[in-house]
Amino acid sequence: MKKELEAIEILEKIFGSAAKVKIMRMFLFNKEMAFSFDEIIERTKIKKDVARKEILNLEKSGLLKKKNFTSEKVVGKGKNQKIKKKKVSGWIVDDKFSYIKPLQNFLIHINPLKHNDILKKISSVGKIKLLVISGIFIQELETRVDLLVVGDNLQEQKILSAIKEIESEIGKELRYVIFNTEDFEYRYGMMDKLIRDILDFPHEKVINRIDIA
Repeated sequence: MKKELEAIEILEKIFGSAAKVKIMRMFLFNKEMAFSFDEIIERTKIKKDVARKEILNLEKSGLLKKKNFTSEKVVGKGKNQKIKKKKVSGWIVDDKFSYIKPLQNFLIHINPLKHNDILKKISSVGKIKLLVISGIFIQELETRVDLLVVGDNLQEQKILSAIKEIESEIGKELRYVIFNTEDFEYRYGMMDKLIRDILDFPHEKVINRIDIA
């Protein structure tokens, strides 16, 4: 337990700050993508002055380089929804940096979020019956889903907010699936392929009130 609690503190000591760790994780787990300053702030939830300082440090170290690119953002709702494109300046991982793979492997194997952390962020979204983690949370990046949430009276907006908060900590967009209990139990009984792809491969059950195997 002590080692789990100290994981993020170890990272802070090695890399200098929790903010730098968040930015590094975001870039290294999305190393083909460029991000503008506003996107970095939105994804990591870091204060602007702190983010500027850490981005500059990472650029000086050679991990990041500047890049001009076209940013796409979905605006509007329903039939009025459209993609807004804008030319922006940002940063991307410099593929000439010598230690990309070792850093990525290191950060994958030190997960800043443990069971209790995930549960705390998810527990307020409704009556949770089953909470399963896989993928990025257990160093199994090839699995289909990182997070499975099953429950009743689930509040979509709260779920999306909790997901965004978790994503800001781990540095990667989550692949997640949400079911109400009745729908999940039907799919489970019918040997639904998605459900089997989650439960037949490496995963950990944080909550299991449905008592599935």
